[in-house]
Amino acid sequence: MHITDTVSLGDTRLSDSGYLEAFALTARTGIQQYLGVEVGRPDLKVVNVYRDEKEVFSKRSLDSFSKIPMTNDHPAQPVTASNWKQVAVGTTGDEVLRDGEYLKIGLKITDGDAVSAVQAGKRELSVGYSCELVWEDGIAPDGTKYQAKQTNIIADHIAIVQRGRAGSRASIGDSWPQHPPTPEERPMTLKTVTVDGIPVEVTDQGAVVIATLQGRLADAATKLGTVEAAHATAIAAKDADLAKKDAEIDGLKAKQVTDAQLDERVKARGDLIAKAKTIADADYTGKSDAEIRKAVVVSKIGDAAIAGKSEAYIDARFDMLVEDAATDPVRQHFQNKDHKPQNVHDNGQDAYEQRLQDAWKGGAK
Repeated sequence: MHITDTVSLGDTRLSDSGYLEAFALTARTGIQQYLGVEVGRPDLKVVNVYRDEKEVFSKRSLDSFSKIPMTNDHPAQPVTASNWKQVAVGTTGDEVLRDGEYLKIGLKITDGDAVSAVQAGKRELSVGYSCELVWEDGIAPDGTKYQAKQTNIIADHIAIVQRGRAGSRASIGDSWPQHPPTPEERPMTLKTVTVDGIPVEVTDQGAVVIATLQGRLADAATKLGTVEAAHATAIAAKDADLAKKDAEIDGLKAKQVTDAQLDERVKARGDLIAKAKTIADADYTGKSDAEIRKAVVVSKIGDAAIAGKSEAYIDARFDMLVEDAATDPVRQHFQNKDHKPQNVHDNGQDAYEQRLQDAWKGGAK
């Protein structure tokens, strides 16, 4: 994993050739803080990484800091022979020493723009290096908790930056006056924050503003999600209500009676009343079909005979009474007589013929 870490410059001097030479305090032991996105854990805002002195001061680590390129800010890629000419502004020396919790190394800045930047206040340094990051929870010797530790540290380059991770001590040693720097004398410091996946260098105040805005955006996104969910629920409820009304309308349409159906119902009603009158001549106005059949049956066999009987039973009895009425010759005779048209021009002929028939019947006795 490629990581950057702040280091510092010690005493400096400007050579006759305009080169800036100095001793730098480089990588230190202990806890360094990284943004989660810097170490492959975007789910974490800040990660405490522990660097054991056994790793920092191992021979392999010390050797890797010797004769490596100096750069003006960190390049996008590790420094190699293919891009050295474009990014290098100097080099470190041969000798690498231990100075307390830091590494101390000589360096020479040979690029004029980089020398001018340092003289103008760009005074801190940051080491670009690779390492293996072991994720484990632990507690450093100073009592600070950490979430990961570094092993196999190999330096790649040292960059001149506005602000490094190792603190204000990791800066060019003689760039400030001998008295502690005032806010006006202290150079502006920057830190890297990630905005929409893009690393951006900002001041501490800018970082606070960005964090506040990101928090508000997250809150707004949550509220928007809640509103959208409520809207979707309301739309679904409305759609269900409309579907229910459509079903009711379709049901009403299905119940509409056509003219042909109405004619059939009128004919069926007339036929039923006609049959009922052949059995029990009564007024059936306002009665339903079932009530008409029941009235006819009751008139013939009485209420007690159908007490507790089903409607199907009553319908069957009604049909039987209709069949009986149709086959009864006496009833049929009187029905025919009642419905036989009278001839107003017979001059009593019918009455005469009837008296003859009656007399003949009497003589036969």
